[in-house]
Amino acid sequence: MEIACLDLEGVLIPEIWINFAKRTGIDELKATTRDIPDYDVLMTQRLRILRAHRLGLPDIQEVIDGMGPLEGAREFLDWLRERFQVVILSDTFYEFAAPMMRQLGHPTLLCHKLEVDADGMVQNYRLRQKDPKRASVRALHSLNFRVIAAGDSYNDTSMLAEADRGILFRPPQNVIDEFPQFPVVHDYQAFRTAFLAASDRDLPA
Repeated sequence: MEIACLDLEGVLIPEIWINFAKRTGIDELKATTRDIPDYDVLMTQRLRILRAHRLGLPDIQEVIDGMGPLEGAREFLDWLRERFQVVILSDTFYEFAAPMMRQLGHPTLLCHKLEVDADGMVQNYRLRQKDPKRASVRALHSLNFRVIAAGDSYNDTSMLAEADRGILFRPPQNVIDEFPQFPVVHDYQAFRTAFLAASDRDLPA
């Protein structure tokens, strides 16, 4: 039995914080896990910037409402779900992801929660668990699933290492250089081919 685990941002949807940074003109908010491997450090920086500029959850959600999946992502996900059970493992937040999940056909998503006050200001965040992507793959292994995982950033590499097979999708060069053990693909057709190659089953292309 096989299951596919995918990252969300950078794989199926654009990077939310980068789009928000462009809308607000705050360049510091462009940093992602491609740049800062430690997620706690990254989120602490983001919350500090939001507080300094008096920006809250409604401001971020307004930007998300105007976004859509990456071109070809929905078609790829539909193709993948015909051949594998699929779980999205993301370091985004449920408060961000809902509009995108509708556009992607409501795949299963495991991510985190925000703590927001009555004024819509983000006070804190709650991780589902420590190193959640790797932990999720371990849990799936305990259920006797063979796992093929794919992502694009530093925070995906522990998931890829824990999986039976790992794939990097459109990663930055620094991630490619540091993790040469994972095959790299740059478009959804090559992504399909990589999943077929990673499977231990004879699947239709």
